[in-house]
Amino acid sequence: MAKSQIAYVSMTGPDRIGLISAVTARLFDLGANLADTNFAVLGTGFEFNAVCDVPADVGLEAIAADLRALPQLDGADVSVAPFTHAAVPAENARITHVIDVVGGDRPGLIARLTEAFQDYDANIVRMSSARLPGSGADADYVTRFEVYIPERAEACLAAIDNSARQLFCSCRWQDA
Repeated sequence: MAKSQIAYVSMTGPDRIGLISAVTARLFDLGANLADTNFAVLGTGFEFNAVCDVPADVGLEAIAADLRALPQLDGADVSVAPFTHAAVPAENARITHVIDVVGGDRPGLIARLTEAFQDYDANIVRMSSARLPGSGADADYVTRFEVYIPERAEACLAAIDNSARQLFCSCRWQDA
């Protein structure tokens, strides 16, 4: 088996149609195998990051240069660096619950909710927050938490729900 290295690919820039297809195809052509990968549209821009297993004989700066040459990445910031953490997720990266908190913009909302997770040794695996389409001047947002709750899940979820209600938001969850 050929030697490989683990790389972290990170980029931000203006969002364009075909962006993910172009990036993942180019990484495949370079011999990269994607592991954990995230993509999000943020406003009119995008964020993409991935942990990749790449051949040891392919330089990380060469990968970055190849990606920067893609027309879909014109104006994007591209970084490829060694990934110095284990590429296999730990047990606390397993998602046990998906929680949505919906309501108006509340300063400190995410800080209050994340404190409640911490009180129950819950690990936030993924989090996103976005304005709901068509919500007008008094924008409603949905904040989604994908979490690992190792024990006392009912108490943790009740605490999250209580914190959300104190901030005039609704909360719903489901087992993952």
